[in-house]
Amino acid sequence: MEVVSSSHSCLAFHQTSSSARRFLGTGLATRQTKLGRPRKSAILCVGTGRASNPGDSGKLGVSHSFNVSDVNSALQGIPQKVGEVRRVVIPGLPEGPDSSQISTGLWEWKPKLTVYYEKSGTKNSKAPAVLFLPGFGVGTFHYEKQLMDLGRDYKVWTMDFLGQGMSLPCEDPAPKDEGEQEEGSYWGFGQDSQPWADELVYSVDLWHNQVQHFIEEVIGEPVYIVGNSLGGFVALYLAASSPHLVKGVTLLNATPFWGFLPNPSRSPHLSKIFPWAGTFPLPSSVRKLTETVWQKISDPRSIQKILRQVYADHSTNVDKVFSRIIETTEHPAAAASFASIMFAPMGQISFQEALSRCRSQGIPISLMYGKEDPWVGPFWGTRVKQQVPEAPYYQISPAGHCPHDEVPEVINYLLRGWLKNVESEGLIDLPFLDDPSDEEHGVSRELEFVRTGSTKSVSVRLFGSRNSLWSQISSFLKRHASNIRVVS
Repeated sequence: MEVVSSSHSCLAFHQTSSSARRFLGTGLATRQTKLGRPRKSAILCVGTGRASNPGDSGKLGVSHSFNVSDVNSALQGIPQKVGEVRRVVIPGLPEGPDSSQISTGLWEWKPKLTVYYEKSGTKNSKAPAVLFLPGFGVGTFHYEKQLMDLGRDYKVWTMDFLGQGMSLPCEDPAPKDEGEQEEGSYWGFGQDSQPWADELVYSVDLWHNQVQHFIEEVIGEPVYIVGNSLGGFVALYLAASSPHLVKGVTLLNATPFWGFLPNPSRSPHLSKIFPWAGTFPLPSSVRKLTETVWQKISDPRSIQKILRQVYADHSTNVDKVFSRIIETTEHPAAAASFASIMFAPMGQISFQEALSRCRSQGIPISLMYGKEDPWVGPFWGTRVKQQVPEAPYYQISPAGHCPHDEVPEVINYLLRGWLKNVESEGLIDLPFLDDPSDEEHGVSRELEFVRTGSTKSVSVRLFGSRNSLWSQISSFLKRHASNIRVVS
């Protein structure tokens, strides 16, 4: 583990709970379990000297490699005709010594605000840097398959947003009085906040600033940013406001909005109507609501239900994702952090404004969306494509809200192709664009790869620049016309 610019860094470690173990090994199948109070977490605080060189200082000498299923990584992209759709055999995920080693680190951005991150491929000194930003409720673990694969060719980074994952605080931001404290109680439910948490709000503006300073202080060079869901929103926000730090953006089913309350900078008068906007301590009325809601959504049964919604292929093994989410929910700061996130104001610019700025500033954008996403469906990807027609838009099926984890072989293949295209300034074609006419009219491919000894096939459609929203609606109606019946 590497500790960067930290005089007092901390990290919460958890043992896999019994409730989590009961669900492991079942894929996406749901079982019943008894709901319990949050388990008391073991908090490990690490005291170190200040590192002057983030690249090689403050190391604790702990690193690890993540292994996946047996896959033949030597497959080549060989296109073949399958009816009217060409079939392309792409590489699977590497395993063992063929995969890139992943190391972990801590970065103390501000007092008591320590960011957990992971990196891979940093020895590729001349390669581009790629930063992956996770969605809400997950973290660095969701990009394990990208770090171990893409780290062989690029410098790859990912981090947990503050208030989530392993970047939750190691001290109570608003502790209760000594007489009110009890084992297993929630943090942030006291009457007064700690000085370091007086202005703390887990908002999209905070995450934007976190990512900006991480690039400047830890990575130290402009990056390509890849963001899923919430991470896509933050990626676009950062690119629009700090274009000198971003070489390009890839959106993976990016959420097109975040936050419900007005932003104080944009709507100072309107924001004053709301008495609380995610600060610490939580008001008494919010504490009661948070406790009720948190017990429901942190229930392992609820988490399994959500995973079944967002993963289109229910044979996907999500045991590790499930376990890590459970670990996060058991952190004593998780409930109050969730409340702060839900009541935090919107960002200073909207998703659409960020898109417009990125386009006007010439920042390359690519879109890779799972078609079966129940939350950010094809409609939203098409809207982004309409606003930025030159952005390549790959629609993947079957795949849901998290295509990078559900079909990592496909996402890694497409990302490599897009990065090569941008880095070569267009001299290397984008994936699938063998025929110049396909750039206008689009093209579909069947991608095949090997996973755990079996061949899997995924359909990918690259939308053309002439594809309109109305043509998408018309196509949808035509496909479903045969199912429409008029009952008189």
